[in-house]
Amino acid sequence: MNKILVIQTAFIGDVILTLPMVQKLKEIFNNVELHVLCIPSTREIFSASEYINKVIVYDKRGKDKSLISLLRLILKLRAEKYTRIYSPHRSFRTSLLVKFTGVKLTFGFNNSSLRTVYKYLIKYDQPKHEVQRNLDLIGYSYNSESWKIKPEVNFPGNETIPLSKIFVNYSAKSKYVVVAPGSVWNTKEYPAEGYLDIIKYLVSKKYFVLLIGGEKDADLCEKLEAELNERVKSVAGKCSLIESVSLLSSAEMLISNDSAPTHLGMCADIPVLTIYCSTIPDFGFYPYNPSSDYISYNDLSCKPCGIHGHKKCPIGTFECAYKLKPEIIISKIEEMLNDRN
Repeated sequence: MNKILVIQTAFIGDVILTLPMVQKLKEIFNNVELHVLCIPSTREIFSASEYINKVIVYDKRGKDKSLISLLRLILKLRAEKYTRIYSPHRSFRTSLLVKFTGVKLTFGFNNSSLRTVYKYLIKYDQPKHEVQRNLDLIGYSYNSESWKIKPEVNFPGNETIPLSKIFVNYSAKSKYVVVAPGSVWNTKEYPAEGYLDIIKYLVSKKYFVLLIGGEKDADLCEKLEAELNERVKSVAGKCSLIESVSLLSSAEMLISNDSAPTHLGMCADIPVLTIYCSTIPDFGFYPYNPSSDYISYNDLSCKPCGIHGHKKCPIGTFECAYKLKPEIIISKIEEMLNDRN
């Protein structure tokens, strides 16, 4: 039996985009035990995948950040006697782990730190989508459409929080749109006043609007909720990742920044509109199911200013967001909702 380890200690969006690779590994190797090494905040995603036999949690920024903890982890991984390691994560610490596991068949990207530790180096092809790059890592062949694999997670068939308990006057005939207005990076976050206009439009069209996000997004979502009526409610910071996917699964669409909720929308397989401010779709993290789209103001010499974004606009204008007027986004939303209905 092949016993394979996948190392992905990045954040939520990257983890979700690793799932198609994991799913195809099970297809390539008929008889395989598949383990994944991840950080605490993403354990829930990997644990919800039926393709993964074991999830190993490495709290590299918390209780496991010491050298002693790293050595303990290396010994733990060595004891598993893996036949192969695939590492979409490219950090120095990940490469150290790979080196000292003693595994002979190791696969990493050619832009990894300490890349010489890998037996096989695969080109990290920047113009491609991240899902395609991860499929390249495992040698999976695809065409222009077949790479668009849904990230599969198991979640409850019904909403964890019944919508009738969230919204006043919500009924079985009601329709709702999910909006995720927050982001870890400020320059990836479309301005709150713009989201306010977007949500007002949705309410005027008789949609209920559910605001989602993590604990850090709760204040923003609650402020937006306070500006509007009972058709707009926030559950930011109140739902787990899988609960969020469950709530998304019945929505008409998701409107999100270039952030983790975009990829949760892929798990739910609903129409997603991703709003790009300082980043661009060409980095390879856009929504890719047939009903989804993205919108970006690109006629700027300063854009993109970084792959991850910044705490504030480097030149102080934030034109990448302000020139993308709410009415432009609303027009795209209207088009997508009309296609849906």
